Amino acid sequence: MEFDYIIIGAGSAGCVLANRITRVKDNKVLLLEAGPKNTALSLKIPAAILSNLTSTKHNWAFQGEPEPELNDRTLKHDRGKTLGGSSSINGLVFIRGHALDFDGWQQAGCTGWGFADVLPYFKKMETYEGGTDEYRGRDGPLHVHRSIPEDPLSVAFLRAGKEAGYPETNDISGYRQEGFGGFDRTVFKGERWSTARAYLDPIRHRQNLKVQTNTQVQRLIFEGTRATSVIYKDKNGVSKIVEAKKEIILSAGAVGSPHLLMLSGVGPAHHLQKNGVDLVKNIPGVGQNLNDHPDFVLKYKCKQPVSFWPKTKPLGKLKAGVEWLLTRKGICSSNLFDSVACVRSDKGVTYPDLQLCISPIAVDDQSWAPLQEHAFQIHVGLMRPQSRGHIELCDNNPSSPPRILANYLKDPRDRVLMHKGIRLIRELVKQPAFTELCGEEIFPGEAVQSDAQLDTSLNSHVYTQWHLSGTARMGSKNDKGAVVDIQGRVHGLQGLRVVDASIMPSVTNGNTNAPTIMIAEKLSDAILGNTPLPRNEAEVWQSKNFENSQR
Repeated sequence: MEFDYIIIGAGSAGCVLANRITRVKDNKVLLLEAGPKNTALSLKIPAAILSNLTSTKHNWAFQGEPEPELNDRTLKHDRGKTLGGSSSINGLVFIRGHALDFDGWQQAGCTGWGFADVLPYFKKMETYEGGTDEYRGRDGPLHVHRSIPEDPLSVAFLRAGKEAGYPETNDISGYRQEGFGGFDRTVFKGERWSTARAYLDPIRHRQNLKVQTNTQVQRLIFEGTRATSVIYKDKNGVSKIVEAKKEIILSAGAVGSPHLLMLSGVGPAHHLQKNGVDLVKNIPGVGQNLNDHPDFVLKYKCKQPVSFWPKTKPLGKLKAGVEWLLTRKGICSSNLFDSVACVRSDKGVTYPDLQLCISPIAVDDQSWAPLQEHAFQIHVGLMRPQSRGHIELCDNNPSSPPRILANYLKDPRDRVLMHKGIRLIRELVKQPAFTELCGEEIFPGEAVQSDAQLDTSLNSHVYTQWHLSGTARMGSKNDKGAVVDIQGRVHGLQGLRVVDASIMPSVTNGNTNAPTIMIAEKLSDAILGNTPLPRNEAEVWQSKNFENSQR
């Protein structure tokens, strides 16, 4: 078989690419996905997040290596394994990141990736329910729902932020990220709106597109330095080879893309040779520069019965399920994250480096089972962690999962920042807005105060926000750590691109699904040879007194 383009991975980026590239009728495209189709009901119900993550049917559920700074705990790295990829199983949170994230990419050598360059693509991809302006789109494939916090705990969270002296924001993906405001989510008419729903379903009829699920790619084949073919196993385990006349595009994610590169002989020479892989191209940066947002959760008892706990009991779940089936409304149409804060940890910090968000129900960190009492939790996430990890081969067997080591909190600055985040949350729940609602601190507990005591809790309870990125990062050919150029083309090779979160030079300030989709939109134009969309020089807010004030 022969196609013009072969896209590996039908996830957040791959579905976008399939849609945009097949607009040109002469482009014959093959889209390969390792997982099954996205027909399961749980993939449509926004509130079914935990059931999707605890199942392996649509989840790679990679097991990480022992984390040396976290008592050698092994953390599970959930990644989507179905049409839509992680956009089909994630927390549905939509946040672009801060404008200075992208300006930082440009300053790092990624010309054309500043905020003014990427904003037009953010607008192109979305239809925003909250209304359109110079920051938000109105006719894109991805429907974005604007949450309106209404439950008592989410409302109290916003009020407490104001009482503590923090600014408010009416759109964290618009003019002003910094402050307390509502979360956006990828929900449309009460259903999860993945990239498969948004980009792939409307174009499945195109004759120049072939989609294959349950297809496990083994490796790429090169003729000299040109990627020409893909070896995969179909749903019956039969090995097949398919050729690409123009390009092979890796969109397998921050884990899958570097893993396939290394299996195919592209990566750090010593590491590949050690694992019995014939070297095609020595690119030391493949699998390195692993970025992620570490997460820590504080849990509190409720003084009043205001949490969502009763709705998780059998009768409550039945009622909520029936309501959703009949109306597509109610708690099942929500991801249970309505309120968020993007704040700076201290004076002198130029833009937010902490994300705080409240959930009106508390769950066990290990089993994710709801605590059997009225309780809530507040997450603190580090948005610009200094620690970096890596992804490596376990061996040369494509069926063997890669080794994932994130090195959470390895850089001491990350611990200091997490301490600050915890103390900011404790200050927040002592504001008048929480007086009648917030009771005893369940975890880590009021007795845990010193840095050493906090570190003990961090070591046992820091988890991932599942925002792995940066493992095939973008940069100039003179950048020894870069894997791809500013158009996603792998340095020193032909006919091969990477288009997904792995090419981010550094992780964005917030959940990574939205910027991943943006990357695919922008690079679709590069692949097709289209002129980039005109820059949008819309102004964004930044504190003028950040050097002297934290809020």
